[in-house]
Amino acid sequence: MPPTEGQRMCGISGYVDYRPGRPVDSGLIEAMTDALRDRGPDDRGVWTGPHTALGVRRLSVIDIAGGKQPMIDSAENGREVVLAYTGEIFNFEELRAELGARGHRFETVSDTEVVLRAYLEWGAACAERLLGMFAFAVWDGRTDELVIIRDRFGIYPMYWAETSGGLVFGSELKALLEHPEIDAEVDLAGLRALIALVKPSDSGFLRGVFEVEPGTVLTLSRAGRSIHRYWTLPAREHTDDLDTTVSTIRELLEDSVRRQTVSDVPIGLFLSGGLDSSALAALTSRVLRERGEEKVRTYSVDYTGHADTFDADEVRATPDYPYVQIMTEHLGTLHTRVELSTEQLTDPAVRAAVLRARDLPTVMGDLDTSLYLLCKTARQDTTVTLMGDAADELFGGYPWYHDPSFRDLPVLPWLEFARRLSAKLHMRTTGLLDPGLVASLEADEYERAEYDAALAQLETLDGESGIDRQMRQMTFLNFHGYLRSVVLDRKDRVGMASALEGRVPFLDHRLVEYVHNVPWVLKTFDGREKSLLRAAVRDLLPPSVLYRKKAGYPPTDDPAYDRVLAGRVADLVNDPDAPARQLMNLELTRSYVDDPSGPAAAHVNRFSMEILLSLNEWLTRYQVRLAL
Repeated sequence: MPPTEGQRMCGISGYVDYRPGRPVDSGLIEAMTDALRDRGPDDRGVWTGPHTALGVRRLSVIDIAGGKQPMIDSAENGREVVLAYTGEIFNFEELRAELGARGHRFETVSDTEVVLRAYLEWGAACAERLLGMFAFAVWDGRTDELVIIRDRFGIYPMYWAETSGGLVFGSELKALLEHPEIDAEVDLAGLRALIALVKPSDSGFLRGVFEVEPGTVLTLSRAGRSIHRYWTLPAREHTDDLDTTVSTIRELLEDSVRRQTVSDVPIGLFLSGGLDSSALAALTSRVLRERGEEKVRTYSVDYTGHADTFDADEVRATPDYPYVQIMTEHLGTLHTRVELSTEQLTDPAVRAAVLRARDLPTVMGDLDTSLYLLCKTARQDTTVTLMGDAADELFGGYPWYHDPSFRDLPVLPWLEFARRLSAKLHMRTTGLLDPGLVASLEADEYERAEYDAALAQLETLDGESGIDRQMRQMTFLNFHGYLRSVVLDRKDRVGMASALEGRVPFLDHRLVEYVHNVPWVLKTFDGREKSLLRAAVRDLLPPSVLYRKKAGYPPTDDPAYDRVLAGRVADLVNDPDAPARQLMNLELTRSYVDDPSGPAAAHVNRFSMEILLSLNEWLTRYQVRLAL
């Protein structure tokens, strides 16, 4: 394969202001672009036109010395078409050949230029031909239009907001907040979405700020703004038998891994010892051996004393590390075990870095800080990692797929699962928040509205059986909601805080479209979760890993972690200037601080402390205005 200039992780930003007599502010686009420096520490570039500005921060992965953006094509009458691109196009060589046959002449060997010329050939419809993960913006000087396109699953982020003269956009919220017309303001709808862990379908977390939805094209012209969906999970009849289905999945997964392991830097892989990451590790090892390249580098996270404090529950039946050891010995990988202490997980500087990466508060706490520290360690050796995200959504790995009581409930299944688990363990995420505020969030109504909005987009087959219809809905809800709201955002933001690119082989849209349409009886043919994936990689994994029950990403079980959180909640209660005080149940919180084992303890847990502390830090650091 020839070297390329374009494949890289980046951050992009820009704005359009159609108002006459308004010169483009070069200082503004510089500030917006530099706000994304963590996403692209290797290079930067800006372009300004009559009423448009685009900026790019670059993280080099292939042909590190080459490639500049924004990329410009001088089109008709000297009117420029300019591309600000962040992404990985895994079929760019095929597209390059096709475009060459159509008369296009290439000045570089980059996938960036392939995207630009694909746009010149097919317009916004070029998105349908791209295999990969991407978010990019094109200023089309021929029509005075801005076109923003996001990949099918939302692997790469993209935010936008209207301004008095047009529109501002960026890979992360922090870029938009550099614009003088964009304020960090959260209203009741935004707060509701933050606490519910569900992205709103009709608004953003910050007032007036939105996401470009996955699989959509946003176009801005002088006539106004339009949004077009170019992809959704398709409904197709599946006629393959079990053996053909399994072999097809193996072929698609192998091709996805082969395409996604092309890089001029060492390939890394996060390994948990579960089926998903172990399958990727085995396939990646095989591909690298075939190419004569070095062994795959694997990374796992663990906690000091975790073996002694591990407590099995409904989410994690077994600890990870024994299975990680089995896989690293089985494959002979170059492995790094990242063992973290409670002091590291609670380090204020680390938590601040995670908040800056996220731009928003979360309940994730140690799950985020541990991933951040894992990424920081991996970044010392490599710039690219493969991750097993989306296998559970696709192959039916989550517990709610296999519990009939979840089917046809008008709820988001991951939230219902969390509620049931919380009730069993007497946990409430909102326990420290003001009861009146919690009631005003109308969480049940919000969840039902998001459930209805998601299923309104679902494609179905006529005459589909009840169980297949139910599981098609379940898969779609998880792709539309949980994958976007929790999994991919966390992967992207926390990884890019360390300038570490995360690739997701299970989100090759060819694989997703195929598996999504397999009948449920085939997906569970052996009576277990992820039957098809297990069958597809049966020859690659030791039995102990192949048949290991799914275990979620591990939190720390160290009681000292919760004590640190409790101490910081006490500090917050005693700080009259803490902005989160207006959101708190102060009486209950004071009661808990005074007597951690008293009656108030029934309302307090790690998650309720995490969201309160995260909200307070966010309101402080981002100077967020509450409009409740």
